[in-house]
Amino acid sequence: MPSDKALINISTWDGTITSTDFYVAAVNFAEQWNNLDLGFPHWSWINCPKGPLLAASKVEGYLSLENMILPGSAEDDRNECGLAGIEDLTCSNEDVFSDTAILVQKHSQERHHYDFHVVYSSSFRVPVLYFRAYCSDGEPLAKEDLERDLPAYTAQELAISKWTFMTQEEHPYLNRPWYTLHPCGTGDWMKLLFSNEPSAVSQGGVAVEKYMISWFSVVCPIFGLKIPLKLFVNVSSCITVQPTSLKMFLM
Repeated sequence: MPSDKALINISTWDGTITSTDFYVAAVNFAEQWNNLDLGFPHWSWINCPKGPLLAASKVEGYLSLENMILPGSAEDDRNECGLAGIEDLTCSNEDVFSDTAILVQKHSQERHHYDFHVVYSSSFRVPVLYFRAYCSDGEPLAKEDLERDLPAYTAQELAISKWTFMTQEEHPYLNRPWYTLHPCGTGDWMKLLFSNEPSAVSQGGVAVEKYMISWFSVVCPIFGLKIPLKLFVNVSSCITVQPTSLKMFLM
């Protein structure tokens, strides 16, 4: 693995990363998450070589977290978690983060299971989230039930966009249909995040290891999930997520 001091030049950076940097950032995120031992499923890197001709230096695979249980979201819970809940995801906002309760929803009806895979897109040069949802008996979750699991602000955007940002595509490694979040605009809001980060500005570069933590800080609220505070404590400076960044992702 490359040195943890690897920096991306922020003055010329477009918010994208290489496949090697994605691997470094993904493995680092998984290691930090798993070391917290929050009682939730662990992230793991799944190696998926595509053939014997693959260059030895090129890493193929994806980041995987499976069997995350999201309780069915009651209507009042969905209304409580609006954009105001993610306007300022900083280390000083302790009300937003909880090391012992990552899920936003409080009341459980039908318990739904989610598998999340993060795959590198060679076309967009950014991480892409693939996910599937299913009931306890293994039955795939209907699109309408999946939508009811999401917080109110995401459901509202879905109603407007008619699922143009959240679609079904073939998983690039598993060759089965999974839901995915379209990566269009990801590079733009990643550059925006780090352009406002003091350490990146002062050092003139973006630490590769911070990339996935920052990326998840925008993606997780779409599902009503929170990043544990301790993950941000482990980086030298906290990332402030602007509401416009989420809107950019959803457009």
